[in-house]
Amino acid sequence: MRIHLPLLRLAGPIAGLLLLTGCAHLKSNPTMNNPVFYFEIPVADMDRAVAFYAKTFEVTFERQTIDGNEMALFPYRAGGEGATGALAKGASYLPSRHGTRVYFSTPDLDATLRRAVAAGGKVLYPRTDTGDYGFVAEFEDSEGNCIALHMKKE
Repeated sequence: MRIHLPLLRLAGPIAGLLLLTGCAHLKSNPTMNNPVFYFEIPVADMDRAVAFYAKTFEVTFERQTIDGNEMALFPYRAGGEGATGALAKGASYLPSRHGTRVYFSTPDLDATLRRAVAAGGKVLYPRTDTGDYGFVAEFEDSEGNCIALHMKKE
């Protein structure tokens, strides 16, 4: 299936999630891993961003300098579902609401969204039912990035 990117931009904030999760599996190679392995979220103030994400997702970070860039690594569990990533500060990392949208999986979307707001975030897209795909929401983080949440239906 070929998906036209301009269509995704016009269809709304959850179009990519619905189209890609709903259709991409149709022609997947059964031996292929999930294609996303790692992500980096640009930050301007690492201490502020670490405090925000630690409170929002109730995680701790491992801080490192990698290739001259300041990084705060999200927890990684070998064999676990999903990708891992980092908060990244450096010359090529520019926070923005208009870039790639990262969806964080959460068992309780409402609680995670409340923690994001309590940490200084702002709701951009409220909890929305996406049918069989579960629920999504989006918030602006401490750095001005648009971050999305996804919760499976039980």
